[in-house]
Amino acid sequence: MIKDYKSHYSPDDFSTHRKHPRLGVLALITLILSATAIYASMQIMESPGAQSEPLAIAQPERANPAEPQEIQEAQMAIPLALPEPTASSPESADNAEPAEQTIALALPQEPSPSAETLQADAPLQAEEAGTAPAPELIEAEPGRWVEEKVKSGDSLARIFSRLGLSANLLHRIVHSDKEAKQLANIHPGETLRVRLDDEDNLLKLIHRRSPVLSLQILPHEESFKTRTIERELEKRTATVSGTISDSLYQSAQRAGLDDSLIMELANIFGWDIDFALEIRSGDRFGLIYEEKYLDGDKYSNGNILAAEFINHGRVVRAVRYEDDNGQGSYFSPDGKSMRKAFLRAPVDFRRISSRFTRERYHPVLGKKRPHRGVDYAAATGTPIKAAGDGKVIFRGTKGGYGRTVIIQHGQKYTTLYGHLSKYRGKVKNGSRVRQGQVIGYVGKSGLATGPHLHYEFRVNGAHRNPLTVKLPAAEPIAKKYRTDFKQKSAPLLARLDLASQTMVATAEAQ
Repeated sequence: MIKDYKSHYSPDDFSTHRKHPRLGVLALITLILSATAIYASMQIMESPGAQSEPLAIAQPERANPAEPQEIQEAQMAIPLALPEPTASSPESADNAEPAEQTIALALPQEPSPSAETLQADAPLQAEEAGTAPAPELIEAEPGRWVEEKVKSGDSLARIFSRLGLSANLLHRIVHSDKEAKQLANIHPGETLRVRLDDEDNLLKLIHRRSPVLSLQILPHEESFKTRTIERELEKRTATVSGTISDSLYQSAQRAGLDDSLIMELANIFGWDIDFALEIRSGDRFGLIYEEKYLDGDKYSNGNILAAEFINHGRVVRAVRYEDDNGQGSYFSPDGKSMRKAFLRAPVDFRRISSRFTRERYHPVLGKKRPHRGVDYAAATGTPIKAAGDGKVIFRGTKGGYGRTVIIQHGQKYTTLYGHLSKYRGKVKNGSRVRQGQVIGYVGKSGLATGPHLHYEFRVNGAHRNPLTVKLPAAEPIAKKYRTDFKQKSAPLLARLDLASQTMVATAEAQ
């Protein structure tokens, strides 16, 4: 007969056999602890920089739940579920152990982040979370802006009236200081912007003369405060070269030069080359000049930095140099001044209508007589410039010369300018003038059949041909600037060499 397995063991036997599994579990725990300790010691030996960490039973949870989880000690927990003791066994009651124990092995912990690190990471965490930083608040200027554009025939009083500002306010502003008086000097196309409060009181006035230059006026106590605002322009350099095929003006225009650069180029070499008489087809020119940019767009051309003109195979070069006072002049590569004591031609002319000669037929008098000067044909109103520094010794009407100006240059030289339409207002008898200063304007006063300038050049009272007389040179560059001049002119001359070589190679290829 097969016995029921449930009836095979008595209660005492069952209690006796339960002791052995519990002893086995304790032995297993001991074995695990030993193996863990050995493993940990081996890891420490392999990592010299690691600090020794104790083998620890799992600790209770931290009392402060707000402490960041990242800085808590990382632990490895090994849960072991033990069998529950039976209530019928006395031994199980005496030797009762928790239903579940946790054995924790402390692992090497990473260094806790400092306060600075947490603060530095905060923006990144906010960005990762999709939270944008709060925008910076910008306080808007109070009041409202009103703008008026200067029209042809406008006056400042009329513009103030359109802006709703009183004539008394205009008077107070203009007479507040010398700089504010510039406000009265307005031109068509300029703008006046004013900022007014709710009661139409002036908070700010801006006279915008150009994209670069503005005059700003602000109320200050019982008066006004004025300042000039000038935006800085970016300077770049450009190189242009060309060959003369007809006139300098037309050839330079085809090369891409504007009128101001063409006139400056002619003025630089005007003492050495007569551009009306001496240039020939095939002559070449090259120059390096400044370009000025505003907000990335070209605003204007600046000064010519270096230039070259090849006339009948004769090479003439000039380099611009500024001294400590900001005074710019042109010199030859060896430091000699390009400027002579006198201009070769004192007016920008279209053509020479009559040359220096001992005898010619006078178109008005109808008879032959000497012509002791040069006639430069030009449009009425063309500015006439002083040929050199000097003193005005005569200004008035002089027989057939009509309106005339005579200038004394030192003890040896005098120049005469005849047939003027009108004089420059500041030029009076006894006034001092500088070379290139405008002294009057082309006309046909006196015995003249058309608008032109009659120009005479006298040495010790004797007439000389203005086109051929040898002109005295100006002073060379000062000795204290020579070293600096050499250093600054060398790269410019090298660029001129390169431009000249390129132009010659292009001409030969064609």
